[in-house]
Amino acid sequence: MSESKREWQEGTYRQARERTPERDVAFQTSSGKPIEPLYTPEDRPANGDGSDYVEKLGFPGRYPYTRGIQPTMYRGRLWTMRQYAGFGTGEESNKRYKYLLGQGQTGLSVAFDLPTQIGYDADDPLAQSEVGKVGVSICSLRDMETLFDGIPLEQVTTSMTINATASILLSLYVAVAKQQGADLAKVGGTTQHDILKEYIARGTYIFPPRPSIRLVTDVFSYCKDQLPSWNTISISGYHMREAGCTAAQEVGFTMANAITYVEAGLSAGLQFDEFAPRLAFFFACHSLFLEEIAKFRAARRLWARIAKERFKAKDPRSMMLRFHTQTGGATLTAQQPDNNIVRTTFQALSAVLGGTQSLHTNSKDEALALPTQEAVELALRTQQIIAYESGVGDTIDPLAGSYVIEQLTDQVEAEAQEYIDRIDAMGGALVAIEQGFQQREIQESAFRMQREIEEKRRTVVGVNAYAEDETPMGSLMRVNPIVGEQQRARLEELRSKRDEQAARDRLEMLGEAASGTDNLVPYMIDCVEHDVTLGEICHLLRGLWGEYQGSMVI
Repeated sequence: MSESKREWQEGTYRQARERTPERDVAFQTSSGKPIEPLYTPEDRPANGDGSDYVEKLGFPGRYPYTRGIQPTMYRGRLWTMRQYAGFGTGEESNKRYKYLLGQGQTGLSVAFDLPTQIGYDADDPLAQSEVGKVGVSICSLRDMETLFDGIPLEQVTTSMTINATASILLSLYVAVAKQQGADLAKVGGTTQHDILKEYIARGTYIFPPRPSIRLVTDVFSYCKDQLPSWNTISISGYHMREAGCTAAQEVGFTMANAITYVEAGLSAGLQFDEFAPRLAFFFACHSLFLEEIAKFRAARRLWARIAKERFKAKDPRSMMLRFHTQTGGATLTAQQPDNNIVRTTFQALSAVLGGTQSLHTNSKDEALALPTQEAVELALRTQQIIAYESGVGDTIDPLAGSYVIEQLTDQVEAEAQEYIDRIDAMGGALVAIEQGFQQREIQESAFRMQREIEEKRRTVVGVNAYAEDETPMGSLMRVNPIVGEQQRARLEELRSKRDEQAARDRLEMLGEAASGTDNLVPYMIDCVEHDVTLGEICHLLRGLWGEYQGSMVI
């Protein structure tokens, strides 16, 4: 520390603390690292001549992409406003999508119900209490046709938050696009398909890890040739962050998972630059405003370096970290739900200042139920006000060069790299997952943060400070209680009218391919086009591959 900075801390700053002792607390990042009271040029990551600083910062659209992946960023094109939505039946969700598109949303994001996520049809006894509850129920091609009725898939991009059954949902989407006469080369969107984070934090897995990763690389290969505008995977830190990890853990664990997927693609015979440009990422945005901005900048720079140095990327697109952001669902409170509007606004602004390509803003009532149409509209308007009224996108990366932003960016990057190194030393992300490493780290972080809230060392307005005796609930979204009956009736009709022998033949061919090494996506498309259901495909694959049994990590 320079003499001038030390003199300031011991003099002026000491006097200020004496006047306001109630603010003399341990300010820290989500990782527990101290946040200094003042940052100066000496905190800037630079050599004496500033060359290291310039190299790390760079220019927008140039390696290492710290300042953004596009030269013009939002001056050239705004981020995609992509509100996550889906509930009940295809008809109900289709109405919500058309409403959002009519209100200015620029991309779709589909939420699927739990049975769809873990491979059960709506008429399976295990599915009955969950049909349509947390997302839309999709069992067959007919459901998918209804979901996208009147929505041109060649013109609107769709993100699908689906993992274990992602290859099947992609097959259904392709089948609908073909029915619409769409040029598959122009059909764009994303399947999340990040199965590793399911084993770490979320739990909607079906098959053991290795056949699950085979499905991922089959999608890489299929899309490379047949669906070139599709983002084949969205490598997700979001759910790990929601489970309680820190910002640096979110980046580090996400990058370690990305490395595993890349290595799987290379082992499957693909060249890095053949599939890396279509890798996408997905991050949460929580409430430590400056650290979140720095996190996105650090993630971009870290991925650029991994792609260039570790995987020898030649194509600049392979080095560009393109990411979607969702504001922090875990930060929303059931108490004083209107406060969530403010939280979401600041989180969305962090994501924009951090350079996101796509954004979902949570609705104020999501800690209580699925969002109402009114709440969804307000969440979308939040993005639109940031985009069109705030002016934050008028200049590219407006916070670059801020002493604190640059220091925090370096700090997040260094902590994330430490996690990558530790996971590499274990043998990679999959081995680390099998040993419970990431799970334990997240549990410990979540416990620490919850303890800080309970001990009031971390303030949550309306929960452990400024609380009220009662919170007015207002009107909440209610899913149609007969949605399960409706879906079961549709499945009964489907099975009674389909060509049963053709459906059985396609399932048999899929089973033979799954027992060998063929790419399974074309077989899945053939299945769904002959009215084979999602549950039937998953039942077949469970019989061949088994079902993963997770264990509690202590």
